[in-house]
Amino acid sequence: MWCSQIFGPDTLTVLAMIGRELGDLDLGTAVVPVQPRHPSMLAAQARTVQDAIGGRLTLGVGLSHQVIVEGLWGITFERPVQYLREYLAALAPMLRAEPVSAHGEFVSATAAGAIGPKDVTPPGLVVAALGPKMLALAGSVADGTVLWMTGRRTIAEHITPTITAAADAAGRPRPRIICSLPVVVTDDAAAGRQRVNETFALYATLPSYAAMLDREGVAEPAGVALIGSRESVLDQLHGLAQAGVSEFSVVAVGTADQRDEALDVALEYDRQTNRPSTDG
Repeated sequence: MWCSQIFGPDTLTVLAMIGRELGDLDLGTAVVPVQPRHPSMLAAQARTVQDAIGGRLTLGVGLSHQVIVEGLWGITFERPVQYLREYLAALAPMLRAEPVSAHGEFVSATAAGAIGPKDVTPPGLVVAALGPKMLALAGSVADGTVLWMTGRRTIAEHITPTITAAADAAGRPRPRIICSLPVVVTDDAAAGRQRVNETFALYATLPSYAAMLDREGVAEPAGVALIGSRESVLDQLHGLAQAGVSEFSVVAVGTADQRDEALDVALEYDRQTNRPSTDG
């Protein structure tokens, strides 16, 4: 199960509670914005959750958006890729309990040894990356990327080749590509598209997601959502896998019955392919 960090409860705290109760779930953040948390704080928190839930955490991190970072938090959004590069240079070794001495233009951190609990298996680390520079960074220092509002063609032609090339150049394993999209299982596709566009209208106005919609050749979130009959949605899931998606996170939309149906289709996809698809 993937959980976002927006304006509600602290996601890592919530995952610690869920993971102690449900021992058969792999859990991940998709994603925690890095600007409000120093790398040492986030590393300690992630390693603590990893210890609490028995080693089933993937830490997903990202940059958030300029309107939030500057408008709400009062933190600079200057040169975001450089900021994240410096942040990851400190965070990644801290997650592995390695010594750190990182002194960048934006982020500095020093640690002599383990941050947080000792003798913990490092959590996985994925980065919300959409543009070429961000994908190159994610492929070179992290385990992969977690996507939002990114369609099949864009994944096949842009995301997969860019991040895979970066991982290959860095001598890293094939990257995880975690795709999260709205899903509506319905016989009324027009109503499903309207529901998605109304629910997720904000994302078409944020530059990073608008750029992905533009790459896909669509103007609205419904253009990348999985909408249609059970069979149609299942076919679309298979299409995403062919584009390079290694894991799919369902953001179920609609009535309670439609949301249940979306998750059931994801389970059917799991049975057919042995690929993970989860509840976002």
